[in-house]
Amino acid sequence: MLSVLSYGRLVARAVLGGLSQTDGRDYSLITASYGFGKDFRKGILKKGMCYGDDACFIARHRTADVLGVADGVGGWRDYGVDPSQFSATLMRTCERLVKEGRFTPSNPVGILTSGYYELLQNKVPLLGSSTACIVVLDRRSHQLHTCNLGDSGFLVVRGGEVVHRSDEQQHYFNTPFQLSIAPPGAEGVVLSDSPEAADSSSFDVQLGDIILTATDGLFDNMPDYMILQELKKLKTSNYDSVLQTAQSIAKQAHNLAYDPNYMSPFAQFACDNGLNVRGGKPDDITVLLSIVAEYTD
Repeated sequence: MLSVLSYGRLVARAVLGGLSQTDGRDYSLITASYGFGKDFRKGILKKGMCYGDDACFIARHRTADVLGVADGVGGWRDYGVDPSQFSATLMRTCERLVKEGRFTPSNPVGILTSGYYELLQNKVPLLGSSTACIVVLDRRSHQLHTCNLGDSGFLVVRGGEVVHRSDEQQHYFNTPFQLSIAPPGAEGVVLSDSPEAADSSSFDVQLGDIILTATDGLFDNMPDYMILQELKKLKTSNYDSVLQTAQSIAKQAHNLAYDPNYMSPFAQFACDNGLNVRGGKPDDITVLLSIVAEYTD
C-alpha cells in the first residue's frame, strides 16, 4: 500500500510530466560566436566563420537550430596544405545541408556523415583533417541531439552547474579522433576516423539552459570552474548579452594560452602522460555560446 507521501509524489510527477508533454511552445537557440586565431594575438582573424584553422557555423531551419565547430589539424601545414580549408569546407557543407532541410534533427551524425562524404566526392581534391562537433536543438520536442568526433565539444549548464557534456575522443595524448582526406596512396598512412565513430547523445533541455560549444583551444586552457565563473555574467537571453559573454570567455582563454606560468588543463593532461609541460596552450579558439529561449518568428 502506498503511503500518503508516496502517493503525493506520484501525483506530482504525473502532473509535472503532463505539463512538460503539453508544452506546445517551440524552443530556439540564441547564439553568438567569438574566437581567435593563434597566430593573430592582437585581434580576431575572421574569414567567414573561421578563426585560424578553426571553423564553425550557425544555421536555422523550420524544425531545428544547428551549430557546428571544427578544428583543422595544423600538421598539414608542413606538407604545404592550408589546414583551415578542410575544416571551413566541412562546416560550410554541413550548414548548406541544414539550410536545404537535408537532415533529421535527431541524427546529427547524419549531417556530419553527409558533409564529409560530399568532400570525398569533390572533383577537386581537398586534403586535410579535422575534428568536429555538431549540436542540434529540435524546436518542437525540446531535445538536444549531439555528436562529437575528437576533442572539440560542448557543455550544457543549468543553474550554474554542468548537467551534460561531450566525451573527448583521443587515440593517444594530443591525437584526437579526426576526419581526413589523404593524398592518393597515403590513405593507410594518414590517421582517419569514420564519422560514424562520433560519440552521440540526446537529452531534454529547458528554457534558460546555456550551451557552450567550442574547439579544444578553449577546453585546453580553461577548466570548468573558470568557464562557469564567466557564465555567471550572462544575465539575460538577448543576443548582445550572449555575445558579450562569449567574448569574455574567448578572451580569457586566449590570455591564459600565452601565460607561461599557468598550469592549464592541457599542461596537466601532459603531465599525467609523463611529459614535463607547464603553461597555457597557444591554439585557435572558437566559442559558440547559446541560450535556450522560447521561439519567436
